[in-house]
Amino acid sequence: MPITASKGSPYARIEGLGAAVPSRVVDNAEMCTYIDSSDEWIQQRTGIIERRWVGPGEDVRTLSLAAARQAIERAGLTPADVDAVIISTVSHLVQTPSLAAIVAAELGCQDAAAFDISAACAGFCYGIGMAESLVRSGAATHVLAIGAETLSEMTDLSDRSTAFLFADGAGAAVVGPSDVATMGPIVWGSDGDQATVIEMNRTWPEAVASGQPSQIMMDGRPVFRWATTFIAEAAHRALAAAGLAPEDLDVFVPHQANNRITDAMLRHLKLPDSVKVARTIKHYGNNSAASIGVALDAMIASGEAKSGDTCLIIGFGAGLVYAGQVITIP
Repeated sequence: MPITASKGSPYARIEGLGAAVPSRVVDNAEMCTYIDSSDEWIQQRTGIIERRWVGPGEDVRTLSLAAARQAIERAGLTPADVDAVIISTVSHLVQTPSLAAIVAAELGCQDAAAFDISAACAGFCYGIGMAESLVRSGAATHVLAIGAETLSEMTDLSDRSTAFLFADGAGAAVVGPSDVATMGPIVWGSDGDQATVIEMNRTWPEAVASGQPSQIMMDGRPVFRWATTFIAEAAHRALAAAGLAPEDLDVFVPHQANNRITDAMLRHLKLPDSVKVARTIKHYGNNSAASIGVALDAMIASGEAKSGDTCLIIGFGAGLVYAGQVITIP
């Protein structure tokens, strides 16, 4: 007997977006009590004025839940409609069970497939790309993809090169079926030969044995070179894969790593002045897998982006990994 294959949707679309950031605001003045720096230096190097860190009662789970509930509501769905949950995070410091399984249960996503992925600052884009494939393959109908991090808890506050960068938050999107194309092909990949330029300074066994936490280390110069050359070209490839020219874009949302990296990408892509560009790192810092979801939500709230806009997103980070595609804002 022949096997019956799954049948999916011809296309997929983002049905709803959501985001959550912690209540605690940490400005550069406070940051300079931890490291020898200045507000002027931090702003010149990164564009950051303040960032959000979790406080009492907040963690990667609560942020994920808040962003997810918002995305599901905005999609016009209920949690019971969601049949797969993907969470990209490096901040769920338990090997098992997955954060996705916990969040799916708390949301009320009945019998949903649930799994975590580790794609660092490219995590939101990885999740969106996987969600699109699940919908189009027929493996799921409505997929909740979340990027969530609490990097403040993994940051060495004595490290002058990284302490001011990292922040916390969650971004979520519900991806579902569509009769028309609203998402371009994903362009993604990795370069594990550069894995050591962003890594944890201790394995978990080493951390337990030493009594010292495992924290993020980054060699900023090679990361900057990679982001401003290879990733800028990957952004161009994502645009071309969707069959679009720079002037066809309405919004550009790169991972909020550093305003200088964003500036270099703009020069490479030659985007017209009419394209709105995410600069939310100014108030939220680099919240890794959450950054693109948080930026999209903030731009919609401010009116910089609106429903129906054509938007290029691209994330990049530890691995080194990257992913980007053109989407239509719901």
